[in-house]
Amino acid sequence: MSATGASTISARDGAAERSAPARLENLTLRERVHRHLREEILANRLPPGTELGEVALAESLGVSRAPVREAIGRLAAEGLVTVRPRRGAVVSALTAAEFLEAYQVREALETQAIRLAVPRLEDEDVARLEAMVARQAQLAKRGDVGAFFQSNAEFHRLIVEAAGNGMLVEMHGQLMAHMGRYRTRSLALRGTLQRSVSEHRGILGAVRARDAEHAAALLGDHIRVPQERLVAGGEMVLTR
Repeated sequence: MSATGASTISARDGAAERSAPARLENLTLRERVHRHLREEILANRLPPGTELGEVALAESLGVSRAPVREAIGRLAAEGLVTVRPRRGAVVSALTAAEFLEAYQVREALETQAIRLAVPRLEDEDVARLEAMVARQAQLAKRGDVGAFFQSNAEFHRLIVEAAGNGMLVEMHGQLMAHMGRYRTRSLALRGTLQRSVSEHRGILGAVRARDAEHAAALLGDHIRVPQERLVAGGEMVLTR
């Protein structure tokens, strides 16, 4: 599969890059190309295995090959693209081992986040978490997987942001964006939506009691469920 369907960034930006009137304009365009391709990958509009041809991408985006080449290099450093010698670049796919590593990092980040967050959470924050869990219970009952995943992400993100650690928030956001491409696989590993709701209720109870260590233990158990199933299931390439 080739990535020839990307939208044009803009004719004006393309002309600006080609004529290079100012270094700042070039850097701005390169950043925009990187951001555009990254969003396409994370939204699965460029799914794993998609070939990223510099010429085709440059033509479709209305830019030269230079910002495309730089964007692909940055995406490779982020783990979203694999550059194959003499064969070009493709959107990366995660093996089960790599997905397991991602879950292990997520566990470390979120358990530390909730330890930091619990003493900082205001009553209104706890009320927001309670409302999220109540909504998740309704969505699970209806089998609305898409809306459930969105609410689930908001639940975890609120806890992480409440930690008050900007670097932790940034690292977690990048990790979750990367893992989010495999939402279907995550659901299969997680089990049922009802189980997630039950575990969220337990975490919320510890948060409400202001017991940071118990909340961290419960959150760690919650994130460890997919890890245990990955280990039990053996090595495989993940699909969307």
